[in-house]
Amino acid sequence: MTVASSSPPSRLPPRDVEGPAPKPGTGRKRERDGGGRGDGALAALFIAPAMLGFLVFLLWPTLRGIYLSFTRFNLLTPPQWVGLDNYRRMADDPIFWDSLKVTVEYVFINIGVQTVAALAIAVLLQRLTQSAVLRGIVLTPYLMSNVVAGIVWLWMLDTQLGIGNEIIAGLGFDRIPFLADETWAIPTIALINVWRHVGYTALLLFAGLQAIPSDMYEAAKVDGASEWRMFWRITMPLLRPVLAVVLIMTVIGSFQVFDTVAVTTNGGPANATNVLQFYIYGSAFGRFQFGYASAMSVALLVVLSAITILQYRLTRAGQTDLG
Repeated sequence: MTVASSSPPSRLPPRDVEGPAPKPGTGRKRERDGGGRGDGALAALFIAPAMLGFLVFLLWPTLRGIYLSFTRFNLLTPPQWVGLDNYRRMADDPIFWDSLKVTVEYVFINIGVQTVAALAIAVLLQRLTQSAVLRGIVLTPYLMSNVVAGIVWLWMLDTQLGIGNEIIAGLGFDRIPFLADETWAIPTIALINVWRHVGYTALLLFAGLQAIPSDMYEAAKVDGASEWRMFWRITMPLLRPVLAVVLIMTVIGSFQVFDTVAVTTNGGPANATNVLQFYIYGSAFGRFQFGYASAMSVALLVVLSAITILQYRLTRAGQTDLG
């Protein structure tokens, strides 16, 4: 009896009569590409409102201001092109240079005191306690507007009725005209703004401290390092990128001080607090010299851009010592 032999079934994939078989993973790649396009469209949808606000409220006013800086414009007549006349006037304007000097004085006091105080608060929060309640208390002054803070301190520091001078007089000292004296006015305004912003700056630095690995401090303690030595050898080098960014932000904000001056001294006494932003505001809305005010605004933009680039390079804000 003869048994017909049967060959084992082939394990090769069946041949596609309509074309070559697709390469492995092609379908998944196509799905990924489609998903990427969908994510890009969704991201653009979410970014669109912020981009619209940037174009309408920042980019367009900036370009418009640059154009107006080359014109004579008073809102009542169309802008008249005058070329560099506004910039020549600015170069010969003693009030402009005095305002710039007052602004620089304010910036140095504000940045110096605020940075040191914020760094001290941040280190204390990180090394002693991380209580959310204390962080909320530190941030409380920042929740108050500059106008309200200025009015409150104006009342508290009033020469005759302010509680600050009442305490000074009660201790047997002469009353101090904090906001009415040329010597005291700018330091007082700077310290008012330090009081309001130091909590926010401290929390930014505190967030940077949280990124420093705790095992570095533990290893330093094992080696017998003191708190002061750990601060200079570990905390400051590793906090440098965050501190650099915070300094850039605070310097830019300090050059734009306006509302505290407007509600406390109104630029006085004798232009002792006539900061650059207040002078620009007075030229535009007080004397309707919008072209000249735009020229000073452009000059301030150039100064801030140069300072920011210089700070970024000197502090190496884009580099970190964390491995």
